[in-house]
Parts: sequence; structure tokens; C-alpha cells
Amino acid sequence: MLLTDSPALRRMRPLRFLLLAALTLPVAARGDDWPQWMGPQRDNVWRETGLIDKFPEGGPPVLWRAPVAGGYAGPAVAGGRVFITDYVTKDNVKVSNFERQSFSGIERVLCLEEATGKPLWKHEYPVKYTISYPAGPRCTPVVDGELVYTLGAEGHLICFQVADGKIVWQHHLTEKYNTKAALWGYAAHPLIDGDRLLCLAGGEGTHIVAFHKRTGDEIWSALTSTEQGYSPPTIFQVGDRRELVLLRPDAVTAVAPETGKELWSTEYQASNGSIIMSPLKYKDYLYVAGYSDKSLLLKVDSQQPKVEVVWRDKKTDAFSPVNVQPFLQDDVAYGFDQGGVLVALKLPEGKRLWETSEPIGARKVGSATAFIIKQGERFWLFNEKGEIVLAKLSPQGYEEIDRAQVIEPTNLAFGRPVVWSQPALANRHVYMRNDKELICVDVAAK
Repeated sequence: MLLTDSPALRRMRPLRFLLLAALTLPVAARGDDWPQWMGPQRDNVWRETGLIDKFPEGGPPVLWRAPVAGGYAGPAVAGGRVFITDYVTKDNVKVSNFERQSFSGIERVLCLEEATGKPLWKHEYPVKYTISYPAGPRCTPVVDGELVYTLGAEGHLICFQVADGKIVWQHHLTEKYNTKAALWGYAAHPLIDGDRLLCLAGGEGTHIVAFHKRTGDEIWSALTSTEQGYSPPTIFQVGDRRELVLLRPDAVTAVAPETGKELWSTEYQASNGSIIMSPLKYKDYLYVAGYSDKSLLLKVDSQQPKVEVVWRDKKTDAFSPVNVQPFLQDDVAYGFDQGGVLVALKLPEGKRLWETSEPIGARKVGSATAFIIKQGERFWLFNEKGEIVLAKLSPQGYEEIDRAQVIEPTNLAFGRPVVWSQPALANRHVYMRNDKELICVDVAAK
């Protein structure tokens, strides 16, 4: 007997209708969050689609503006919230770039609603700055599930609950490890690795420290250096082992991320302690560079933990990225040299393919800055003038697509107004800050 109209089937009809409706309705694609420095995979790649090809007249629309104070720290976006840090002070912080002075103020951690910019919670604490470039914190918050981590310019490392801003644990690194902030403050973005939060601390035997990310307990510490430097901890897979590579003012060193055991080290002398970029890895090669043409190419042995120097301090071809992270695509590194030009560098030869000042302007200026983020077949460049530039970068050259003025450059460097803060790119929006406001810009295709 066919049960085509049984009471049980009649009861199931509404459920069947709902299931069919759910299957046939269009699905709104969920965009990606930007929970840390350089994005979800910490590689400066924006993997979203459905973005504008060119800017509308007058530039992309600003959806909301939220007041903030000074700082270089970029925002992090995760779970419908935006996290940003700043420094509130009455002191004049637009001072010489290479002098240590004393400034009094309050560092803040702000949590905002992603959709509106409405404040959800904040935490603040008094801080005396003794650093150069004293506008505010440098490090982008790191969001990991229900926890968010911030690192202030004078070494205040704090773990918060995302939901309400309650402090889970905290350390003042300069006090805990009997050290002081580097000339330009704590600027190396901490890294989550499994249950560990890896952070540059400084001090004797504690250049790098692994904290348990949920308790703040120290798991291991390693190395001693002349100063912390500013290069974030970076992990690479080399053969069958993982290497935590640390660019220090006096050495390039790899340790085991699980234990802190030193794997290899080679000399590096950073001018003014200035080593800022994270290393670039191409096949078995590591590229390292800093201020005053201090470039270095290493070849890493995939069979055993050791390296050899391929070349050092190429002054004619290599480049010195002093403010922003270069981007490696295939065997070409694209980055801004200390002279203020965008350079394409072929690896491992170290041959400069081309250079241009166009992303900043027709005139070359020293230490010019534009953050480089890849999306699809093009790049989004966020320059120090507060412009967003769409461009194609290839071994053949630089090809500009469009640009728009988006935010005011409110800081000061080398006598010119700048905005030196990396944006967050999440859910087809761009989140950018200066020393007055954090804005949310809509760049979705219409």
C-alpha cells in the first residue's frame, strides 16, 4: 500500500517546505575577519571578493566615524567587533623622531561594534612614555576566540575577555624582565602559536618569551640581545621542522617554537637598532633587511638546523624596508625602501627590477610609507597621505588603477603630515585610523 497521504506525511509537509525554501534562497556570503596584524593568515592577503573595481566619484563612502586619540596601532576586526588602542595625552607628541623624552598620558584599549562604531567597552591605564615617536601604541590587537591581547608602547601586555573587557591576565614587560622599551617602543606584534603567545620582551635571556595564552604563565624564554628591535616573531616550516625566526639588532636567530631551543644564528648589525620587517621566505632562502642598506640573504638547510650567508649588504640592488612589511609574490619582493620608493627585488639574486615613487607621489620623499595588501590580481596600497591606491604590481612594473583620498594625515614625521597605521580589511570594508578618528569605509561592489 502506498502511504502517499498518511497523517505522518501530512505532518511533515511544513518541514519539507521550509527545507526546500532554505535550499533555494540566495545565500549572503560572509566576509572574512581581520583578527590580527596582516590579516587572518598574517600574510597581507585579502581573500574576499565582490569588491569595487574603481572608486566612485568623491571616493568610497564612510559608513561611520569613531573618535580615537593618538597611535600607530592598526585595528583588529573579529566577531562583529573592532579593537583599537590609543594614547590620550595633553603633551605635544609631535617632536623630533630620534629623541627620548618624557610624556604623561593614558593608554586605552577600545572595543567597538563593527556595524556602527558604537563603543562597547574600554580599558585605560596611566603610562609614562620615554620613547621616540610618542603618539601612541604600535601593535595591532590579536583576537583569538574569546580572548584579545594588546601590547602597549611601554610593554603593557594584557589579555582581555572579548565579551566584556575583563582582564584575564597581564604583565608589564619592562618591570617583569628588568629592561626598558626600545627607542621606538614595543612594536613587534605578538603571535599566537597553539597554546602559546609569543612576544618580544627584552632583558637577560628573555628577548623572546612564550606565555600560556590563557593563563599568562611563562612556558619558556630565550636569547639576550642589545635591544628588542621591532620585528614580529615569525614561524616557517623548514623541511620537517618549524623554525621561529627572530630578527634582532645584533643577530638573526631561529629557535624551536615549542621549547625556545636555539637552532641557528648568524650575525646582523642593525643601524640604530632598527630591524623592523619580518623575514621573507622564498624556497630555502630568507631575506632580511633594515635601515642603512643592511640587507642579508640566508639559505636554510632543510635537512639540519643551520644556515649559510648567500650575500650581505647589497647597496646597489637590495632595498631597506624601514616602515612597512614588504610583500613576496613568487620570486619577487615588493617593498618601500628607506629612500622613499617602491622597489621590486628579484630573489635570490637580489636584483632590483624597478623602482617608483608613484604610490606616494611624483616627488620622492625619504621613508615614504604605503602598506601593501594583495587582493585577487591587484594590490591595495594605503599610503601615508591617507589615500587608498589600487594598482597592479609585476616584475615588469607598477600600473596604477585608481586612487582616492580617504583619511586625513594627522601625525608628523620628518616635517610632513603622515598617517602611519596599517588598516584592517574585513567584510568588504576598510577600517582606517589616524590620531583623531577610526573610520569604516565601504568598498563592496554595488
